[in-house]
Amino acid sequence: MVIDLTKWRSQGFTQKLEHWMRIQKRYRIYELGSLPPFLLVFAGNVEGVEHRWNQHGLGGDNLEGLCRDLHPGPVSLLHWSGKGKPWLRLDAKKACTLDNLWAPYDLFRHESLFSDS
Repeated sequence: MVIDLTKWRSQGFTQKLEHWMRIQKRYRIYELGSLPPFLLVFAGNVEGVEHRWNQHGLGGDNLEGLCRDLHPGPVSLLHWSGKGKPWLRLDAKKACTLDNLWAPYDLFRHESLFSDS
């Protein structure tokens, strides 16, 4: 997601998102994580980002969270969308190769991965 922060602030998007989050907390109007409130607030006023900017799907499918490879070409953003989150697979000692790219940013550093440091 690329955001114009000046526009974000001037149009009160934080408050709009929080409004939908309060409704969700009370009525459970959706089941799909954090994306629905953004879709509700922006109501289709979004544009696609070139595929090379967002390597999504690294979390695999939403049923099993299987490992996936990067698409060919340059990549600017790694996105573990899907069920297989790198921190869960690292904790379970079932990491995919690409999960190791995320490991250095783990706030709860996995000692076994950082035995050299």
